[in-house]
Amino acid sequence: MNITHPFRDEDGDKLREECGVFGAINASDAAAATALGLHALQHRGQEAAGITSFDGGEFYQRRGLGQVAENFSSSEAISELPGFMAAGHVRYSTTGGSGLRNIQPLYADLASGGFSVAHNGNISNAGTLRQELVGKGAIFQSTSDTEVIIHLVATSRYPTMSDRLIDALRLIEGAYALIVMTPEGMIACRDPLGIRPLVMGKMGDATVFASETVAFDVVGAEFVRQVEPGELVKVDFDGNIDSLHPFGNHSPRPCIFEHVYFSRPDSIFDGRSVYAARKAIGEQLAIENPVEADLVVPVPDSGVPAAIGYAQQSGVPFELGIIRSHYVGRTFIQPSDGVRHSSVKRKHNANRALVEGKRIVLIDDSIVRGTTSMKIVEMMREAGATEVHFRVASPPTAHSCFYGVDTPERSKLLAARMEIEPMREFIRADSLAFVSIDGLYRAVGHEPRDAACPSFCDACFTGDYPTPLTDLANRERRDAQLSFDKVA
Repeated sequence: MNITHPFRDEDGDKLREECGVFGAINASDAAAATALGLHALQHRGQEAAGITSFDGGEFYQRRGLGQVAENFSSSEAISELPGFMAAGHVRYSTTGGSGLRNIQPLYADLASGGFSVAHNGNISNAGTLRQELVGKGAIFQSTSDTEVIIHLVATSRYPTMSDRLIDALRLIEGAYALIVMTPEGMIACRDPLGIRPLVMGKMGDATVFASETVAFDVVGAEFVRQVEPGELVKVDFDGNIDSLHPFGNHSPRPCIFEHVYFSRPDSIFDGRSVYAARKAIGEQLAIENPVEADLVVPVPDSGVPAAIGYAQQSGVPFELGIIRSHYVGRTFIQPSDGVRHSSVKRKHNANRALVEGKRIVLIDDSIVRGTTSMKIVEMMREAGATEVHFRVASPPTAHSCFYGVDTPERSKLLAARMEIEPMREFIRADSLAFVSIDGLYRAVGHEPRDAACPSFCDACFTGDYPTPLTDLANRERRDAQLSFDKVA
């Protein structure tokens, strides 16, 4: 795994999902539907977008930096992508850097025909596999871990494309939700633990796949079911659907942070409304961590559902004490050196008339580095709040993610460096509390966490990684050897 780039949030203090995927087969306007579906998934990645289509004879591709609307809003752009099968990808890079060569879907001409893949997740042994493939003569065109899949498929000796893909995936560790296109049709699959989400729907005669159900709402498709962990769903051009389970039975471990932050509130994840889950997390947070206060104030927008739940459970009124600007984006003109203007204040501003003289409970989804939390607490105090109590709708984020979420290295995570009280002092709140891991499990409809067999991937909270982390282990061994050599 090559998560070596800087953490790219403006304030370095918000977790970012890697990407979202969407695919449609047997659709008369496959590329247009894919563009619309990607627009609904834009929150999962805003760095780049791409679509590949197939018309029965040729593959067509259009990729670009920026958001979906910047690349696929015109009829001219869609006309470059003819055909009845298409797949698309929105990206916020984790493995590999930004740049055109890493924008997905990735495409290659293999001996058996064209092969296109869109990948959400992260391959935790990609670096090791890449070294082996390069040693055998493979030539890589990108720095993305996804390209490893293409090379493994290309070198597999199995006769059919689906068998080659299965052969390749048997060698892969980590998390993946894939949409693959070949001249025979579309294949959608998830890793055996189902860490990253993938759902299936119907749109007339078309079969569609997406990272979240909200994409189906937007394109007018009917949600059918989730793609099961470890399942490969094959769809051909006659509409035949075949389901394979080649990896045996595993206890699923979907990413619990989909409930907390990543998924849109109007999606369904793990059989539960994301909005309802977030409200329930807020209710559980109020049960576990009550405080005397005048107002419950969300940190917009991600803290809103949890704050509603907290307010309803506690009886403390919910108010919008922070107003968010929705027009601060990646193209914002930076102020001159002579103008000091916090990026937090460009995004958020205190509703002074409301919070002045009040005891405030701030609700946010997580604390990563703590810098943004500190600035928001300071903003509340400057607006006249007499007390600022911080409540977090997830347990402390004390471990890095290696499954497709952009997180800082562990030494940069506030909860990895501090206990709760020092964290409170750092963000300068009057009190600080997090929902417990068992409370989080209850809120999303599960029994308290069973350490022997957890229902979710919660490694960012517990450090309990559900798969091997080969590249990380190799890197740590190299670092240890270098340190030993320096001392020697």
